[in-house]
Amino acid sequence: MSVAQRVIDVARAEIGYQEGRSGGHWNNKQKYSGQVPGLEWSNFQPYCSTFVSWCFRKAGAAELAPVTASCAEGVRWFQDRDRFTEYPVIGGPVYFGPAGSSHVGICVAYTDSTITTIEANTNVSGSAEGDGVYRKSRPRHSDYVYGYGIPAYPEGVVLAAPEWRRRPGVTFFAHEASAADIPHGSSKPTPAPGYEPFPGAEFFRDEPDSPIVTAMGRRLVAEGCSMYEEGPGPQWSDADRHSYARWQRKLGYSGADADGWPGRASWDALHVPRS
Repeated sequence: MSVAQRVIDVARAEIGYQEGRSGGHWNNKQKYSGQVPGLEWSNFQPYCSTFVSWCFRKAGAAELAPVTASCAEGVRWFQDRDRFTEYPVIGGPVYFGPAGSSHVGICVAYTDSTITTIEANTNVSGSAEGDGVYRKSRPRHSDYVYGYGIPAYPEGVVLAAPEWRRRPGVTFFAHEASAADIPHGSSKPTPAPGYEPFPGAEFFRDEPDSPIVTAMGRRLVAEGCSMYEEGPGPQWSDADRHSYARWQRKLGYSGADADGWPGRASWDALHVPRS
């Protein structure tokens, strides 16, 4: 199953979930904040963005979306990576309101006139301060729709952005698309020519002695993330892990997602040359 499909399936399974009540009112108490490291503080707060972070984490794709309770920070996270567009993206966060700061959901389908989303902290009327998780249909060309994040899904991405149509891994549908159009190939990415493919998380936990580690370290130095007193060299060390954690933080990760253990998305973004 593709990663985008997993994210959508996780979100879809939450439809119908409702937050807590107190004093006769909905109170934003929900399960998502406590299950996203770094966002525990956000319980009882508006949680649409926390829900998006939770969905990606639950789907095993935490590195593909921002870990934040702020819609505005989510927009900046994608913009900083040149992965933001005004056109619909299947499996992409869709941001609403001025500068995208009011609300966010996950786009699961679109037509010429509508987008279908799964959103938390909304309600039957589509409020940005609601009572639970809903499947919504909204006008595609509404001024309320600010734009979409483009997750770096390893199987590729389905979207309507004309400026992306000739990029590798892009399936372009200008008028209509849904989760059924997501590529059914392997969820493992094909590495770009000349770059080292991700060797897997267990590779690093086994403390390897490998030229891959040296190549990685040199890229971390080049990115201004060095925590090395000497080297880098082929033997995985605490200095490698601390340097990699700086790289993860530079990409916008935090908490457990910036612990220094390489993941596929951050590794691919580092562009480690083949050793």
